[in-house]
Formats: sequence, structure tokens, C-alpha cells
Amino acid sequence: MKEKVISKNEGLFDRVYSIFEVLKQLPNRLSEEEVEGLIKVMPADLAKSMRSMLRADIIDASLTFLRMFLVWLEEAKRAKEEGKKVLLVPFNFPPEIIHSFESLFPITSEVLSTLGVVALEGQGERYWDFAMGMGMPDHLCSSNTIELGSMLSGADFEPDGIISSAPGSCDVNSKIHEFVSLQLDIPQFLLEKPADNTRRGLQLYKIYYNQLVKELEDFSGEKLKEENLRRVAEKCNRATELYRDLWVLRGMIPCPVPGIFALYTYGARFCMWGRDEAIMVLEKLVEVSRRNLEDPDYAKRKEAARPLWIYLPYFFDFPGFFDWMEMKGYSNMGDLLMCCFPQPIDTTSRETIIEGFAEAAWNMPMTRQMGGDSMSVRWLDDIVLAVKELNADCCIYCGHHSCKQTWSIFSKVRNEIGKRAGVPTMYVQGDSWIKRMTPISVIQEEMDQFISNVMTRERKRRRTREAKA
Repeated sequence: MKEKVISKNEGLFDRVYSIFEVLKQLPNRLSEEEVEGLIKVMPADLAKSMRSMLRADIIDASLTFLRMFLVWLEEAKRAKEEGKKVLLVPFNFPPEIIHSFESLFPITSEVLSTLGVVALEGQGERYWDFAMGMGMPDHLCSSNTIELGSMLSGADFEPDGIISSAPGSCDVNSKIHEFVSLQLDIPQFLLEKPADNTRRGLQLYKIYYNQLVKELEDFSGEKLKEENLRRVAEKCNRATELYRDLWVLRGMIPCPVPGIFALYTYGARFCMWGRDEAIMVLEKLVEVSRRNLEDPDYAKRKEAARPLWIYLPYFFDFPGFFDWMEMKGYSNMGDLLMCCFPQPIDTTSRETIIEGFAEAAWNMPMTRQMGGDSMSVRWLDDIVLAVKELNADCCIYCGHHSCKQTWSIFSKVRNEIGKRAGVPTMYVQGDSWIKRMTPISVIQEEMDQFISNVMTRERKRRRTREAKA
């Protein structure tokens, strides 16, 4: 391996954790003057993100969300000191089964990458560049390669094991995790989803899931206790209720849910589902959204468009993405990462709880759509459902450069969305985590042109047809 260009304590995990530690020094409430003073002393990239997150109308929700991540990072860092083992998991592996163990803790690679992009000066690009310098192909996904590139540098926090649950739905995710497992000599546990989406396929998946649970028990030396499983499952059920409340609120016109709350929702889903911290975040999101719903001034806000991102949004510029859309009157209906459709878990027994966890894993984003028997059909079904229930009036596809499988069927999906949901779909190219691919100004310009020239015209035609009918 080449000489390290990233020195000790410069790994992504440690740098992100050091920033989140500052939250310990902050009071529970911050005035606008205190927020402005805090932002002025931050590095430019962090200041930009915090200016968006610490807006007066959402600051309570944002601080609750950030403090959830502080707990998450601290517990991962403390785990090894306490004799626990840390498992690196991908975004499509629900963490609740890991939270049910007393001796294991989950850390999510894509969430770490996103935190790096949001919080670090340079937005994690040095870790992507390190991976490319090792000879890794540039068609890898930045969402996991940024954090795993940091791990491969030898200067980052290393997990004790890796769970791979993306084969068939996100192959580049699977291969980079496999490479890190081999390179760092870390054991890998595989959860594969059958392409068969019938009841038979689900039953086979449950067998695979139960086998994974047994492997994790052997790895940790701990037998999962039913009372721990039930405690976590009950908290999952409470989070599911709040998730559904947010889904209904998002469908109202005008939408009372701030656009960035989509990110907050699946941030909680990917890391702390089954924990009190996730419930606290979701309760705050619902509280703020209901407050907006009751505010007569907010209700007068004009909506120029209600776009649904049918794949990924952009994370490298919060003011240029979430805030800009709100300023333009474009209500963000969320994106595919929200389409995990959590269901209540039967807490009768150990077996029913684990079965509920397995079904949640089966329904996770991309596992459910891109890992289905027909990618276009499963993806299309969920998008059409979301368009109708959220009252979206257009769709946008962010064509991430590594997701070649979705590019291969996009034209078919776009045509069918038009036929079945009656809304137009645009596409933009770019990388959700790296600003060097497509500048946010180009994305804004293309959205403006699409909404002005295509979506508005299609909406008028639809209303004319409805009036005639």
C-alpha cells in the first residue's frame, strides 16, 4: 500500500465525533444571536450546513437530531472500551436486531459518510481520493466509499465485523464492504435477499435472517434475550406510529413538513430505530409539522411544486438544496430512502419479534425495490403509491453515477409514472455526496426549467381534463 496521506486521528469517524462533542457544551435552547455567533466561528463547510439546520423554525428538531447522533457516535466509540463489538452495517440493514444485543453496537457506513460531507471541511473528499489512489474504480458509490476509504487509510475507527445485506440491490456497496473485510481482516456476515418476491421468497429470506441472528450470537458469545427483543420491538412500534403520522402530514396541501425532515426521518431509521433517541427525534418532527399545520401564516404559503425524488436527493449543500427549494415554493416530498414502509411488530414471542425484524429488513429501501424480482415493477409500484398518497405533482430522478442498474430502467419507469400517476419526471446527473460532479447551481437551474416549462404545463392539462370529466 502507498504511504499514508491521512495521519492518525484524521480519520472521518474521529473528526466527526470531535465536532459532535461540542453539543455537550451547548444549552438546550439557543437564541438567534447565539446561533449566529456559533456559525461565525465554524469552518465554511460546517457553517453552511449548520446555517440550514439551525434555522429558528426547525432548531429544536435539528438539535434533537444532532444529539441523537452524538449518543450514537459516543456509544460506538465507548463500545470497545466496555468489551463490546461494533458492527459496520449498510444503510439497508435495520439496526434494531443489533440494538437488541447487550454486547454489540451498529455503525452505519453511509450515515458516517453523510455526516462527513455535512460536518467536515473538505466534505470527506480526501477519503474518496484516497480510495481512488489505491486503484479503486471510480464507479464505486461515494456514500460508502468516503467512510470506507477512511478506514482503508489505517487512520480511522475500525469495526469488529461487517454485515453485508446489499447483494442484488446495490452491488457496488457489497463489493466495497467485501474488499474492506478482506483488506482489514474483519469477519463479514452475509444476508442475501432472494429475487423471488412471492411468499416463498419471503419465507426463504426469513430463514437467512434467522441464520444471521445465530451467527451474531456465536460471534458475540451472547444469547439474545426475549425481554431485550421485546423492549426494542415496542420502541420500533412507537417509531412506526410517528413515521406514519409524518407520512400523512407530508401529504397535506400546503405541506407542513419542512423539506430537511425527510433526511432526519431516515437518519433515525438507519441508526437508532428501536431506541428512545429515534422516538425523540420523530416526536419532535411531528410536533414541528403540526405546529406549522395550525399556523395560519404557514397555511397561506404558496406551493409552486411538490417534487418527489424517486431515488436520491443531494447532501453536499443543505442551503442550496433544502432551503432553496423552500424559498422557491418547492415542497420537498422526500425521496426513495423514505420508502421503507415500517409495519407494527407482533411482540408475542421471540420468534414473532425476529420475524417482524426480518420483514422490516425485506422492506428496506433498495432491498425492496432494486432487489426485487423485477426492479422496474417494484420501484414503480412504490413511487406511484408515494406520488398519490403524498400528492406530489412531479418526480425528479437524481442519476447517481454509480447506480447503473437504475439508469438501465429509468426511461421505462419515467414513462410508466406518467401513465399511472399522471405526473412528469425529470432527471439530473450528479453525485449526492460529492459536489465536484454537478454543481448545485446547475441542479437548481435544471429544476427551475423543468418545473416552469414541463411540470406547470402538465398540471394545467391535467386540471383541464379533470374539469371536463
